[in-house]
Amino acid sequence: MAAAPLVVSVPENDYAEALDDLDGVETVVWDMAAPHPRGAEIRLAVMPYMTRLSLADVAVGLDALEVVQLQSAGYEQFLPDVPDGVTLCNAAGVHDASTAELALALTLASIREIPKFVVSQASSTWEPLVLRSALADSRVLVVGYGQIGRAVARRFAPFEVTLTAVASRARDGDELVPHVHGIDELPELLPHHDVVVVIVPLTDATRDLFDADTLSRMPDGALLVNVARGPVVDTDALVTECAAGRLRAALDVTEPEPLPADHPLWTTPGVLITPHIGGATQAMRPRATALVRRQVEAMLAGEAPVNAVATGGAAAG
Repeated sequence: MAAAPLVVSVPENDYAEALDDLDGVETVVWDMAAPHPRGAEIRLAVMPYMTRLSLADVAVGLDALEVVQLQSAGYEQFLPDVPDGVTLCNAAGVHDASTAELALALTLASIREIPKFVVSQASSTWEPLVLRSALADSRVLVVGYGQIGRAVARRFAPFEVTLTAVASRARDGDELVPHVHGIDELPELLPHHDVVVVIVPLTDATRDLFDADTLSRMPDGALLVNVARGPVVDTDALVTECAAGRLRAALDVTEPEPLPADHPLWTTPGVLITPHIGGATQAMRPRATALVRRQVEAMLAGEAPVNAVATGGAAAG
């Protein structure tokens, strides 16, 4: 008697096409907006990108579910609802290039005051030449030195900057950053850096990591670039510092998010905002489909999934 097929749900046809040639796999396209007729057979479910669905709602009726694959690197909002016996996997590696690229773009746009020139162009105004700041010779601190943090460092290195990195604990570094500092050293490091790129996961330890006290340690004119999660930064404290003209900020994420139309952050001087688009590029899809394929192949081989972050509601470590 033939073994039952591995039923996999994916949110879009591209993912199904990437699995077409695998024997023993049946793929269903499911956006998770409503229960699927084959829900009780699904063993691997791929969540839609940037979804606001909760696992508590999605997992109802998925009696055979073994693995949930996210398309985001962040996963904190899903942890409370991981069903018993189900492994939650994030998309580590999928967004490294795109997020690091945006971190660099936001930094350059802010330092070279590109938003001002966009406004000048719209009014056909030619600004006189003045001495403006540059990224070259800046001291750049990368806060969060995981896969994306290293990708950020690789992109900043050719710009003739001095790189420093911070992680949860001190450790030996790499060819870009010989020594990685521990997060406990952050207060002493901040006064000596012109650009601070934040790419830490959102946890109880990192929520409001950049509060009024932390921000006050940054030198006058410094730039905070947040491509992590909005709640890592105290929004009110950041508005105060930027409104005073002491700091600048380039943000792909905010708290709250989406940012309300009447929020003061929109009009605060020195603040550049993009609407959480760090991973949303053409570079994402081939990496995401390759990850889903690896997960399916692992399940077919009876192996543990990659990028596991939690099982049955308990952190996988």
